[in-house]
Amino acid sequence: MNSPALELSRYLTAFQARRLALYRFDVVVLGTGAAGATAALAAARGGASVALIAKDQIAETNTNYAQGGVAAVLSPDDSLESHRADTLALGCGLCEPEVVERVISGGPGAIERLRSLGAEFDSDARGRLELSREGGHSHARIVHAHGAATGVEIQRTLSRAVAAHPEIATFERCFAIDLLSANEHGREQANISGVLCQTQRGEMVVFGADQVILATGGGGQLYRETTNPTIATGDGVAMAFRAGARLRDLEFFQFHPTCLYIAGAARVLISEIVRGEGGILRDRSGARFMTEYHPSAELAPRDVVSRACVDRMVKTGDTNVYLDLSELDRDPHRLFPGISRICRYFKIDIAKDPIPVRPGAHYMVGGVRVDAEGRSDIDGLWAVGECASTGLHGANRMGSNSLLEGLVLGEVAGRLAARDAKRSSSRSIESELSFARTTPPTDIRLSIEDMTYSLKSLMWRQMGIVRAQAGIEDAISKLEFWTRAVSALAPADNKSWELVNMLTLARLASESALMRVESRGVHFRTDHPTTDPAWRVHTNLAAQDEGGVIRSLALEREPIAESALAL
Repeated sequence: MNSPALELSRYLTAFQARRLALYRFDVVVLGTGAAGATAALAAARGGASVALIAKDQIAETNTNYAQGGVAAVLSPDDSLESHRADTLALGCGLCEPEVVERVISGGPGAIERLRSLGAEFDSDARGRLELSREGGHSHARIVHAHGAATGVEIQRTLSRAVAAHPEIATFERCFAIDLLSANEHGREQANISGVLCQTQRGEMVVFGADQVILATGGGGQLYRETTNPTIATGDGVAMAFRAGARLRDLEFFQFHPTCLYIAGAARVLISEIVRGEGGILRDRSGARFMTEYHPSAELAPRDVVSRACVDRMVKTGDTNVYLDLSELDRDPHRLFPGISRICRYFKIDIAKDPIPVRPGAHYMVGGVRVDAEGRSDIDGLWAVGECASTGLHGANRMGSNSLLEGLVLGEVAGRLAARDAKRSSSRSIESELSFARTTPPTDIRLSIEDMTYSLKSLMWRQMGIVRAQAGIEDAISKLEFWTRAVSALAPADNKSWELVNMLTLARLASESALMRVESRGVHFRTDHPTTDPAWRVHTNLAAQDEGGVIRSLALEREPIAESALAL
């Protein structure tokens, strides 16, 4: 297909490898959420020495903000076949059957491992796990903790286990800048040899390892409205792209329909589990509207509910819609104590007052293209969790399948990375490896904050819940210009590197969205509103490096395994 022009440096900042401190490990894991912590523990159990790198504090992850729970087949009324069928149906034809099978069948074991580490999930008086239902699921199979605080419990459990393991060294507030390759002049044969990082003291160091696992989460901060924490800037996907890894399906970004909307306040997710318990969406006049958009009403797939909310906001001239919990059979304050506490701060009594909500960017479905075991197409580079594109979610993630994926495939990737580290001879960091960067002019000042806000606003308007060719093309043009400006003028610091990563990911997602001329799952184009069978393919893209500068972008289609239809 076509090759759009790019102008992007292979590395974000200048460095000379021989001048940097080198810390050697068997496996380096970037990211400390469910996927990363699980991978680190599995690698350590496999006998590997592990460096676990946290961008912020170890508990500041997307996992910690997850509310709903983990989807797993644990009831005699449920079945693995049913969970697989639900996942495939919501994936709109783009799920990979081998991955669906591996992840779904690994659910019960993942829950048991967490419980063996001390995780406490909500149970009834007899000690049986309470299971809830979310949109797209045909059965109640969502394991949760403290109502809607599942992520906090999982993160607490895994962080404690990581801290107790003697083979895991954790480095907090350490910014991963770029992946280092052992063979820079033969990209087809290039191997990962480590990670260039900046420590919390501002020192640039190298973590050398033959096996690097990306578990860096998503890129919700690309959007003005998001449920993601501030660290979710797509760093892992951007650095993998610069290193030559193929990316897949970046046009698919899921928006959660119900974020607490208070002007000027941070957006807070109101979990889908609330609608699963009977919460009703109403417009400003009090009318229930989801019955007009889908037979499953409030439990329709998230993309349907999000578009319905936006449509009703436009029709009523309101900035939000409302979530009504007044008709729940049980006390919502006891069911959802965390949500109750937050709403009470804004003088909202969730038992009687409607909660103002609107959609927000929630989950990056696409990412680094990996196989069913988490391997990318670069030797020694793995990706798990939200930064990976495994093929589990297809074109639309089903609620609570994401934590499941991270827990199951994190275990697989960590174990296999430890095995591969034992089998391989240690790759040395080339002492002559270096990158020179032109010093930005001192008389031109660039506002990183203003540029970041402009990016987030642009993506919300033109690459948000609905898109069209003209808006996508305009976004690409602006993103190209802004990337050149930031790369040339911004200072060499974390905020600038974050912004380049965000601009890179935004540009790549826009190119993928322009490429897919149909609507499927969470990708909805008003100029192509129907699903086209000819586009039952993945979209792949990769950098084309010319002497340390990425000059163009290779775009291609990847067929889906035909057995996905019969699974």
